[in-house]
Amino acid sequence: MKFLRIFLLLLLATCNFVHGDLKTPCHFIFGDSLFDVGNNNQLITFAKANYLPYGVDFPGNVANGRFTNGLTIADVLTKLLGIEEFIQPFTTASDIESLKGVNYASGSSGIRPESGSHLGDRVWLAKQVLNHGLTVEKLQPYVKGPVPEYLNKCLYTVNIGSNDYINNYYMPQYYPSMATFNLDQFATELITEYGQQLKSLYTYGARKIAIFGLGQIGCTPAEIRMNKAIQCVEEINKAVMLFNEKLILLIDYLNVNLIGAKLTYIDTIAIQSASPPPPGFNVVDTCCKVTSDFQCEPNFPPCPNRNYYAFMDGYHPTEVINLQTAQAAFIATNCTFVRPVDINTLANLL
Repeated sequence: MKFLRIFLLLLLATCNFVHGDLKTPCHFIFGDSLFDVGNNNQLITFAKANYLPYGVDFPGNVANGRFTNGLTIADVLTKLLGIEEFIQPFTTASDIESLKGVNYASGSSGIRPESGSHLGDRVWLAKQVLNHGLTVEKLQPYVKGPVPEYLNKCLYTVNIGSNDYINNYYMPQYYPSMATFNLDQFATELITEYGQQLKSLYTYGARKIAIFGLGQIGCTPAEIRMNKAIQCVEEINKAVMLFNEKLILLIDYLNVNLIGAKLTYIDTIAIQSASPPPPGFNVVDTCCKVTSDFQCEPNFPPCPNRNYYAFMDGYHPTEVINLQTAQAAFIATNCTFVRPVDINTLANLL
């Protein structure tokens, strides 16, 4: 009950952040292509990034499955947590490496199992959570005491839901969702399933969970071009806002009703809207030449000034945007960035 009282107080004072020596031994990561670090490499899917120019700025210039030129948001958070090694994908992580965490994220995946299926295989959220259960079963020989008590100290990071709109609701030629649900009903369906999977993580031992809200999908180069928009596609952005509003309510509910749960919401839109782009910064064009599905053309040279581009391809940010987002989520300089606490504070909660 002490944990719950402390977190409820933080809910009432969202800028009362607590920073100190980090107490998080591991980082478990769930999500879609924004966090994928290679889980899709061996899948039969068009949603892959294991070729240049993806990874052109990653250490060693390695195209390893990250849908960006360098580090993902989750990579940056891992480093800020003080974990030296990159968190390995579920497909290749050894039992020993899993002590530091596992990355389960999968490109084109969503909350709903069918999202992204027209692109091929993917690991949707419920299956990622099941994979985490397999990891938990393997950890006992390496952990003193009950595994859930070890996992209580870990940071869990989740970023998913974009493909339920990009590669489901707004693709009526492939999916019946638009004909079945209005936007409010669809968001409710997504949040209900999201809540079930967060509860499942809680049963495994997850307590500190940072959940990223969706970004402005309607402002991505792909959606602007496909919809022949001058700037952003406002209908899609309104759908995103509806989802995010319901997600915040879910997080508040789980914090109150799951004993010891410490969930926090990261407002991606607030973070990325806080600072206007500097002169010369390109927020419309893609850094790489894109194919018809708005991924990078394989082995085609990217733009030379990648620090001045917001997007690597039609949907995925460049490393410079990922750095900005991760740093603001980790130590929030603005109360609107997080609810109730930033990730550094979350990691330090006992």
